[in-house]
Amino acid sequence: MKYDIAIIGAGVSGAAIARKLSQYNLKTILLEKEADVSFGTSKANSGIVHAGFHTNQKYLKSRLEIEGNLMFDSFQRELGFPFKRCGIIVAAFREEELKHVQDLYRQGVENGVIGIEICSRERILDIEPKLNPDVIGGLHAPNGGIIEPYRFVFSLVESARKNGVDLSVNFLVERAERNGDFYKIFAEGGDFIEAKYVINAAGLYADRISEIFRAESFEIIPRKGEEYLLDRMSPAYPNKVIFPVPSGKSKGTLVIPTVEGTMMVGPTAIEIDDKEDTSTSKEHLERIFDFSRRIVPSISVRDIITSFAGLRPTLKSGDFYIDVSKKAENFIQVAGIQSPGLTAAPAIGEYVKDLLKNLDCELVEKKDFDPYIEKVPRMRNLSHYESEKIVEENPQYGNIVCRCEKVSEAEIVEAIKRGHTTLDGVKFFTRTGMGRCQGGFCTYKTIKIIMRETGLSYEQVTKRGRNSEVLSSRL
Repeated sequence: MKYDIAIIGAGVSGAAIARKLSQYNLKTILLEKEADVSFGTSKANSGIVHAGFHTNQKYLKSRLEIEGNLMFDSFQRELGFPFKRCGIIVAAFREEELKHVQDLYRQGVENGVIGIEICSRERILDIEPKLNPDVIGGLHAPNGGIIEPYRFVFSLVESARKNGVDLSVNFLVERAERNGDFYKIFAEGGDFIEAKYVINAAGLYADRISEIFRAESFEIIPRKGEEYLLDRMSPAYPNKVIFPVPSGKSKGTLVIPTVEGTMMVGPTAIEIDDKEDTSTSKEHLERIFDFSRRIVPSISVRDIITSFAGLRPTLKSGDFYIDVSKKAENFIQVAGIQSPGLTAAPAIGEYVKDLLKNLDCELVEKKDFDPYIEKVPRMRNLSHYESEKIVEENPQYGNIVCRCEKVSEAEIVEAIKRGHTTLDGVKFFTRTGMGRCQGGFCTYKTIKIIMRETGLSYEQVTKRGRNSEVLSSRL
């Protein structure tokens, strides 16, 4: 099949680009090596919409962060993903840290951050009472927020597909060759597509994709971040995203309220060699919790319900690399998209659109582009009256499969209808298995529903695609 544009990588950057390009009369395809979108770096994102004060505007990532932040309200209205502007604070506990806070404030003002303020001890404790009373002041940026990252990616891709973009999962790009005006892109196993323009948004493997297309040579360095999820009943749940005063290498260990009511502490920031290493360790758990308790004393390891690690795809420059290739024709690099990549994603879509325009790609807006997608009712968000009414219309809403997160059978069925047929895909779409029992009571029921709705046998149901089968008949 021939396409105008192929986007390699269905994380948040690729998804945002696909959604933007779906507004034009282009034949576009989104290629993803995993079994579902958002299964790479994006699934382990901290879910913070950054405010725009951490980095100077001389960096591309800072300019796109500032622009992207302002776009989330309209995106949320159209796509319905969980999002809240709860605000961000930076807490200082020593006099020398206050000097750094003042630098961040000045940078935020220069960047145009809305409502940013320097706080006294009394002010910062007033807006975030969970802080250690030893705090001496800090910074408050009310335009920062929290988001469910996988739901954001799912909604971007769903909108793109609704408006004509094709999606091909389990498409691991193995090689490519130039064929006239088109690239012939081969997947592992021999399947191929052709595309006139190619966008490399492959995250941790953007360096490998660049090599396959004989474009620029660079190295993606994985930076591991371990995080710990705490139960929604934790007394430490804060009002704001809490940052420490940052170090030179990272923004530090954070205390993060999630938009769905749980909370996280972390991440670490350790450069590693293995792009598949998402392990966590007792050593880092202890280090994270020791540091976090200095910020919010009520944080306790007793409230941990799970741990996970994400790998940020970093470049030595520390900045994003988004540009037209100087070596490969009609090839655009979207690499090194680490933090604040999630915040910048809407602006990355706009930026890449402009790069395509510079390559003389014909961009004609669709008259029938529909920015909205159908919202799925969530039982946990409905009033008693609304619940009764929806159960009358569809009795499957009355069968609560996941008790911790109050997820109904109807929501799981809807996830499957929208293409999420693995346990992780259903989990990210519905939150089933994300509560305190971490799927201990609902996994079996979810597997049965997947089998019924898809026709898969129990041996074919996977956690996250290939080589992750959940059940086996072998002894």
